[in-house]
Amino acid sequence: MFTGLVEACGLVREIVPDGDAVRLVVDASSLPGDEPPEIGESIAVNGCCLTVVAFDGPLRTFEAGDETLAKTNLGKLSAGDPVNLERALAANARLGGHIVQGHVDGVGHVDRIDEKGDWIDMWFRVPAELASTMVPKGSVTVDGVSLTLVNVEPERFSIALIPHTLEVTTLGRRAVGDAVNVETDVIGKYITKQLEPYLEALRRQGPEGDR
Repeated sequence: MFTGLVEACGLVREIVPDGDAVRLVVDASSLPGDEPPEIGESIAVNGCCLTVVAFDGPLRTFEAGDETLAKTNLGKLSAGDPVNLERALAANARLGGHIVQGHVDGVGHVDRIDEKGDWIDMWFRVPAELASTMVPKGSVTVDGVSLTLVNVEPERFSIALIPHTLEVTTLGRRAVGDAVNVETDVIGKYITKQLEPYLEALRRQGPEGDR
C-alpha cells in the first residue's frame, strides 16, 4: 500500500531481457532514510508496485512480467530514464496522499499542457472506463503521484501541478504525447462495481420503462 507521495526520482541503469519479462535495475540512492534494502520489499516505480529481487549498494533490481509491461509505461523505459519511487507505507505513518495500491489500471497520454506562471495545468487522455470512476476534486494517481482532479470529461481529465511537484517528480519532464501510468481511486472502483447491476437494469428498461 502506498500514498502517492513520491519520495525520490530514481534513474534506470539497466534493462535486462528475461524471456517475456525484464529485469529493471534502478539507482535508488536518492531515496531518503537509513533503512537497509530487503529482498521482497515493495517499491512503487512510476506508480507500479514492484518487488525488490536483488540489490547492490544503491541499485535495486525489480522483475516486470509481460502483463506489467503491456499495461504500464515500464515497457517503454530505457537506461537513463528517471522514475518516481515510493516505498510501501508504514503502519504508523501519516496518509498524506490517498490510498494507492500500486496496481496500475491503464496507460494514459499527456493531451495538453497549459502553463500558468509557475504552475501547470496538465490534461491526460484515458480510456472511457477509467474516466468513468473519476470525479472533480477526487483523487487519481499519475506515474505514482497522488493528485487532485480538476476537470473530468468522458475520456480526459486535468490536474493542476504546483512547482514542488514539477520539481521533485517526473511530471515536470512530461511532454504532450508521453505515456503515463494511471491508477484511479480504489473507493470509486468499488462503488462503480456495486452500482453496475442497477445501472444495467435501468439501461435495459429504456426511457419508457418502469422507474
